[in-house]
Formats: sequence, structure tokens, C-alpha cells
Amino acid sequence: MNRTLLVLALLCSHSFFAHAVVDPVAGKRAFAKCASCHNVGPNARSSFGPQLNGVVGRPAASASDYRYSQAMKQSGLVWSEDKLRAFLKSPDKVVPGTSMRFWGLGNDREIDDLLAYLRTTAAK
Repeated sequence: MNRTLLVLALLCSHSFFAHAVVDPVAGKRAFAKCASCHNVGPNARSSFGPQLNGVVGRPAASASDYRYSQAMKQSGLVWSEDKLRAFLKSPDKVVPGTSMRFWGLGNDREIDDLLAYLRTTAAK
């Protein structure tokens, strides 16, 4: 009986589902904030910022067609989802001296959706 009540409570809990599901389609819309500097997709090239294909799991400063700041080159980061999440919230806190001029995203759900979208981009 207690187990049944627990399952029902979890199923009825809106926050349980809100945090469990991410939306790569919404993440693609969120990427519009990044698209003026970054590209993804089969023909992605670095421009004002590095291309982001396969960025999850990639070492920082590793896109061969982009000139990175010294701070990024010396960061020693590998872009895990946790590091990307922190960087998207506050780039200068994660890599002091980064040349990325972005104030950050404050909405955790938007960041989760954006990361879900970036996971769908293949490495070049």
C-alpha cells in the first residue's frame, strides 16, 4: 500500500516530470542566442566563435579553425555537460579572461534544453 502511494505521488508531481524531460527542439530555439557567433551542423565552420559540433566531451580550445584566447587554451577543460552548464551561466567565472562576450543564460531549463540540442550535433 505504501509503495502504491509513493508511485502515485511521483506520477502526480509536476516537478518530477519537469526536471526529468529535456527538449532538444526547444534547445534548438535557444541556440538562436548563440547562432550569431557559433555554428552547428554538417557545414559548420568557426566564425566569430568556434563551431560547436560534438562539443560535449570535446577538449576546450580544440576546434582547429578557430583562434582561441590564451585563457581558453590554458584552461585544460574538457566540455562535460556540467562544465558547459556552468560556462553558459557565467563564462568569465569558469574561464577568467575568456574572449567570449556573453552575459550568460540564467534559466536552468533553457540550458538543459540547449545541451540536449548540442548532444544531437555530430563531431566533425
